[in-house]
Amino acid sequence: MEKLKILVVDDESRMRKLVRDFLVKNNYEVLEAGDGEQAVDIFFEQKDIALIILDVMMPKMDGWQVCREIRGYSKVPIIMLTAKGDERDELQGFELGVDEYVTKPFSPKILVARVEAILRRSNLLASEDVLKAGGIELNKAAHQVSIDGHDVELSYKEFELLAYFMENQGIALSREKILNNVWNYDYFGDARTIDTHVKKLRSKLGEKGELIKTIWGMGYKFEV
Repeated sequence: MEKLKILVVDDESRMRKLVRDFLVKNNYEVLEAGDGEQAVDIFFEQKDIALIILDVMMPKMDGWQVCREIRGYSKVPIIMLTAKGDERDELQGFELGVDEYVTKPFSPKILVARVEAILRRSNLLASEDVLKAGGIELNKAAHQVSIDGHDVELSYKEFELLAYFMENQGIALSREKILNNVWNYDYFGDARTIDTHVKKLRSKLGEKGELIKTIWGMGYKFEV
């Protein structure tokens, strides 16, 4: 199978090397750009880039401009890297269609885990049948969930919601994103349906329900 191509865009060569080394170790092909203009050129030359890791603060063209340019033509997954933990930046990123948002300094292992979660969601990586985290075991094929070896009865949507949370550990998920991925785009409802399902899911998971954290004004995050 061909290696998936990832474009890493950052004006710091040290940062690019750090990210590249971890991605190469995990069997990805990595392309690099040192500024926004170069990133856009490479993206349109290559045509088969699976995902972009994009720094916000860069010369010539910043990350937001790069994102706007690319979003005009493509829905390629984009992970934004930023030195600021500013909520306004994060909201701007989601409005521009950024898939994920990682604040520097970050753990390269976590970044790779996020890359893999996004590629699984985009069906570019095979999805694992059994997910395990924090004592919860979810078997997709058998449609079963157990906590510390004891089975838990979940409805179909609760099961799908938990699977989505577990596949995206440590990632802040907006209600809109959850709605689109778990209920799909054909669901004409509102975000309250998510809050209701999360409440029921937490209750059924007992103490493990605390692993689903609320992010006020935005959505949820599953964190062990």
